[in-house]
Amino acid sequence: MEGMMKVAIMTDIQKMDFEERPIPQPKDDEVLVKLDYVGICGSDLHYYETGAIGDYVVKPPFVLGHEPGGVVVEVGKDVKHLQVGDRVALEPGKTCGQCEFCKEGKYNLCPDVVFFATPPVDGVFQEYVAHEANLCFKLPDNVSTLEGALIEPLAVGFHAAIQGDAHLGQKAVVMGAGCIGLVSMMALKARGVSEVYVVDVMDKRLEKAMELGATGVINGAKEDVVAKVKELTGGRGTDVVIETAGAEVTSRQAILMARKGSTIVFVGYSRTGEVTLPMSIALDKELTFKTVFRYRHIYPMAIQAVADGKINLKGIVTDEFPLDEADKAMEFSMNNKADIVKAVIKIHE
Repeated sequence: MEGMMKVAIMTDIQKMDFEERPIPQPKDDEVLVKLDYVGICGSDLHYYETGAIGDYVVKPPFVLGHEPGGVVVEVGKDVKHLQVGDRVALEPGKTCGQCEFCKEGKYNLCPDVVFFATPPVDGVFQEYVAHEANLCFKLPDNVSTLEGALIEPLAVGFHAAIQGDAHLGQKAVVMGAGCIGLVSMMALKARGVSEVYVVDVMDKRLEKAMELGATGVINGAKEDVVAKVKELTGGRGTDVVIETAGAEVTSRQAILMARKGSTIVFVGYSRTGEVTLPMSIALDKELTFKTVFRYRHIYPMAIQAVADGKINLKGIVTDEFPLDEADKAMEFSMNNKADIVKAVIKIHE
């Protein structure tokens, strides 16, 4: 496909602009996707607000966005499993396929991954993208491209639940009711966990957690979280804790509320990258710590869970902006974190 496309570009910290760029041409093993929706992730906001996450530093001009869903409009000559008109969710990370981690199946740990919107690789706040066909997953008829865009964060939630060996009969707590906390809660429920409680300090997010199926919620600004969890579990403690808030206080609470021999999955990044934990208690309880870096082999499972009605992805979205208002979308999302659970950019009508 020939022509130009609109691209939203981060030109400086907390500054966005637009420019026209050529529509990319797909390689033989790629497809060209006309994007419908791209989610705004917490990492996008962090890059926009501060210009860096740890060692990843934005050097403008830079394109944000790594949660895309859209429609295939052109197919490379070696692609057999997709055709023009297919609606797809795009897994945003291309890995080398040759390193020890890729060969072990742990491709999310590949040191040479090329991941949308992770400096220096541009993201997809734009109208079209050419992407490796094997990383484009066809959506069933009853799954929209909006839901397709949200498969990316849902994959993180499922990976967290799998890391925690979540299963039927357990009681779990999710620390944090942002997007990743909510998809983690829904992933736990989809895997059969009997009771899932969600902790946050923002009432709107807790209301959303209940709307999406949480067993109960706890406002950490108003209640003693550990005491409440002990009460809800009959003094036993929780079988699984998924920590998505990235705060030291919630990480410490996770250890205090966990049942002996249970598992804590750490997903959230702290502002400094460090936390101080009561390790003597963790040792006495013989807790298992697991961590999450993105996901692996999750997209088909996550898409099927949405198609089967086990996950209400549309319910996460609280705000939608057109591509022409990408600057407003980022500014509004940065300044209204208490009110926005998940914002998306609608690329095409």
